[in-house]
Amino acid sequence: MAVKPSVKRVVLLVLCVAAVVVALALTAVLLFKGDGGGVAEVSRDEYPVWGVDVSAHNGEIDFDRVKADGMDFVIIKATEGGGFKDRRFHSNYTRAKEAGLKVGAYHFFRVDVTGYMQGLIFYHSIKGLDLDLPVVVDLEEWANPRESTTEIVMARLNEFVSYMERHGYRVMVYTNKDGYERFVKYRMDSSPLWIATFTRPEQGVDWQLWQFSHRGKVDGIDSKVDMNVFNGSNKEWRQWIGR
Repeated sequence: MAVKPSVKRVVLLVLCVAAVVVALALTAVLLFKGDGGGVAEVSRDEYPVWGVDVSAHNGEIDFDRVKADGMDFVIIKATEGGGFKDRRFHSNYTRAKEAGLKVGAYHFFRVDVTGYMQGLIFYHSIKGLDLDLPVVVDLEEWANPRESTTEIVMARLNEFVSYMERHGYRVMVYTNKDGYERFVKYRMDSSPLWIATFTRPEQGVDWQLWQFSHRGKVDGIDSKVDMNVFNGSNKEWRQWIGR
């Protein structure tokens, strides 16, 4: 014969279920729109300024909806290496500006191409545009030839940075923790840093932007998108971009 559960057991079961629901809700708030797969916990209270970075791979984007969904800035891919131009760069730039987002542009750096040639294509792609953020050089090891020495990479990177600075641009470096240790630390400490890591940036690293997820969900973008925060308050953000 089945034994009916006691009232005490039922109450305990209800309380346990309620606790799990509350915990899940808090996790959703902390993760904002990330999918939770290895994504660092990021709070709007701690980091009030949020943004995304996009390229043609993200497809057609409704930047008005992106803005309405709480994003403050977007950084758009313009060029790569010495001969590739992102086909959606100019349309993305125009629509993002019209939506009222702060806009930046980035160049994906190829270590097997001279810095001069990369600076040339990037400069002529962004020349005359009203960019709000420092221009970005995206420095990643995984998509580049492994045989290039650190000395060769740094020589080409410095050539690129010098070219952009001669044309009046301040250059921010995007990289992950490994790239920071190899290329940035003690070598480019004076440059603004955009760090990519799914855990919190390490203490002592002076960063301005943090990319904490590659799989965010933002209204107006059908695909998963990179999520970023600024390291400071709204006031500090306005001071940093000079607006």
